Amino acid sequence: MEFDPIPIGSCSKENQIIYQQWFNYADSDGDGRITGSDATKFFAMSNLSRQDLKQVWAIADSKRQGYLGFAEFIIAMQLISLAQSGQPITQDLLSSGVELKNLKPPTMDGLDVLMAKKRHKEKEVDSNGNLFPLLLNMGICIPLVSIFLFRLENPVSVVSNNAGSSPLQPSPSSSSWFSSKSTKKVSLSSVTSIIDGLKKLYIQKLRPLEATYRFNDFVSPLLTNSDFEAKPMVMLLGQYSTGKTTFIKHLLKSSYPGAHIGPEPTTDRFVVVMSGPDERSIPGNTVAVQADMPFSGLTSFGTAFLSKFECSQMPHPLLDHITFVDSPGVLSGEKQRTQRAYDFTGVTSWFAAKCDLILLLFDPHKLDISDEFKRVISSLRGHDDKIRVVLNKADQVDTQQLMRVYGALMWSLGKVLNTPEVMRVYIGSFNDKPINDAVSGPIGKELFEKEQEDLLSDLKDIPKKACDRRINEFVKRARAAKIHAYIISHLKKEMPAMMGKAKAQQKLIDNLAAAFGKVQREFHLPPGDFPDVEHFRETLSGYNFDKFEKLKPKMIQAVDDMLGYDIPNLLKNFRNPYD
Repeated sequence: MEFDPIPIGSCSKENQIIYQQWFNYADSDGDGRITGSDATKFFAMSNLSRQDLKQVWAIADSKRQGYLGFAEFIIAMQLISLAQSGQPITQDLLSSGVELKNLKPPTMDGLDVLMAKKRHKEKEVDSNGNLFPLLLNMGICIPLVSIFLFRLENPVSVVSNNAGSSPLQPSPSSSSWFSSKSTKKVSLSSVTSIIDGLKKLYIQKLRPLEATYRFNDFVSPLLTNSDFEAKPMVMLLGQYSTGKTTFIKHLLKSSYPGAHIGPEPTTDRFVVVMSGPDERSIPGNTVAVQADMPFSGLTSFGTAFLSKFECSQMPHPLLDHITFVDSPGVLSGEKQRTQRAYDFTGVTSWFAAKCDLILLLFDPHKLDISDEFKRVISSLRGHDDKIRVVLNKADQVDTQQLMRVYGALMWSLGKVLNTPEVMRVYIGSFNDKPINDAVSGPIGKELFEKEQEDLLSDLKDIPKKACDRRINEFVKRARAAKIHAYIISHLKKEMPAMMGKAKAQQKLIDNLAAAFGKVQREFHLPPGDFPDVEHFRETLSGYNFDKFEKLKPKMIQAVDDMLGYDIPNLLKNFRNPYD
């Protein structure tokens, strides 16, 4: 599986130097990002049509970040250069074998003059603004010089201090949004991407609702900075020896640190395979406390789980785009009677919420779905759009047997998934061995190759769809948090003011389904968005309803405004500037 690398390496060093100068000029805010407004001004100097520039932006910003970094800027410049030479701009242009190494930079009318003016102005500012020698010659000490310059450059802060207020604080960065004491709210004008905007909306509008009604205790931990910026994840689930680890090895074309492959249950832990500077394995307890990794929420499953969790890092171009989650084989038969030391289905449910794609792997010789596997598939409820089924090792049976195996698998899945829609099943043999012609025959071989191509194409689209997936998951979380707030406040409202609180609480727990129905009818909510009754009941048993918060309409309204106005405006601001 080959990902198209961002072609910094396919650009000569001389051109990289030129592009870096252009990038610095086009980047009006100096934050290393070229927004849509920056691009419209800069790209206009190419004299290309608006339709061509629309295509250039769409291809360069393939991940829909809403901005161009330096690597994406090089892509845009190369596309503009090709367009100026008469090439039609299409999505597959960069991967069509076009020679990029010696491609000359595009012609940008008037750019040299504008850059020369900017350099001249900077020199003037530097020569006029260097007041240290002058002031030192006057005998003024260094600290006073510093104060003088600070007040010269920040007159507003001088007035503020004379008025008795604190000095002017710098605007908070995205990392400071997640501090315990939130500083000044970030305006939309300072947001430089869709992901930055979602962070801002989460901190200002959604997180207060989640914290007030303990959403993190019942459904999902509060989000952190790393949750928004993590790479897309793909989780592999299946019974032991269905080829999960071999599948990852097949995609990476090499084994990852700590990988074990065998006919017996060899992978006994959850392993996150991600990009890193060198090959190493990091224990679960260490991974869970690292702020730059999105796994802090796993601490809620305890040390018993963290001892069965690790991170495997290695430098690999594919891992620069995607993180894989390898899981222990789901047990069947006598083996599943031995209870795991941690909540296996709870962990799979946690990862399912974070992942962009979930692959369920089956073996033609192991089509039975065990009780544990049923629980695992049930824990994926609400994430049906992410699930793909893979019938692996399909070349181990002939064409006639494969037809029967496929039918049996669809029948088994139909009983477990409880849905009238037919699940998409990919058929193939994902390992390093060539497809067995003697078993599969010419028709089977062609089928396997097409199926593998479809699945790999699905995987290849993940990074491009990552931003859309983030938005989708964010909206889904906001809707769930709102319904959770309605449920918690309803339980609080139903509690008596004085006597018989314990009895009333137990009655509410016993009749939780009826309480859900009341909330649904009162606020006109879709029944499909409500949480699982049994799971919610189990979590409620450890809480005192009397200490729950009453309904706060302002918080609900803030989330409604976010869903109805803020997110659409965010998407509008960071869409293709040439639309």
